[in-house]
Amino acid sequence: MPHIAIISASVRRGRNSHRVALFFKQFIESNNVGTVEILDLNEYQFPVFNERLHFEPNPSPQVLDFAARIKAADGIIIVTPEYNGGYPASLKNVIDLLYTEWFRKPVAISTVSDGVFGGTQVITSLQFTLWKIRAWTVPAMFPVPNVPHAFDELGNPGDKEGTDKRAHAFINELLWCMEAVRRMKN
Repeated sequence: MPHIAIISASVRRGRNSHRVALFFKQFIESNNVGTVEILDLNEYQFPVFNERLHFEPNPSPQVLDFAARIKAADGIIIVTPEYNGGYPASLKNVIDLLYTEWFRKPVAISTVSDGVFGGTQVITSLQFTLWKIRAWTVPAMFPVPNVPHAFDELGNPGDKEGTDKRAHAFINELLWCMEAVRRMKN
């Protein structure tokens, strides 16, 4: 069974994007499409890294654990808010920390905003960053506009039927890419 890691990127108080990470965890588990874990950057509270992991003289056990979880995952879902047209520094920090761990890793992007555009302005810059480190960004996207109204604090969608339909298409695209990578490795 494939393993999916969900990166919940926001570290702000009162963050709403984490609701979407919780939704995807529940969705993947309830549809039995794989094992899943949330890598919550708010829980990690990493310092700003000044070098890639393989150049760090004494990386903390927490950093090594995070890197191992990214490497072990068959695919990644990044759930990120849009802050002023960009993604949070907490996410850029962990993307730049790693390199070989991202190589050909299927990464699906879900963007979130309080406004009507669902964080779509951040997709291109995030894709470009992931492309530069040779991750494989999945073509399907999952933008979430008006997130405080779309999901409750526990990750339950207001429009379950519509959200589940979109999530199936999004997750199926990630699973397809994960399977393609698995076949190419064999």
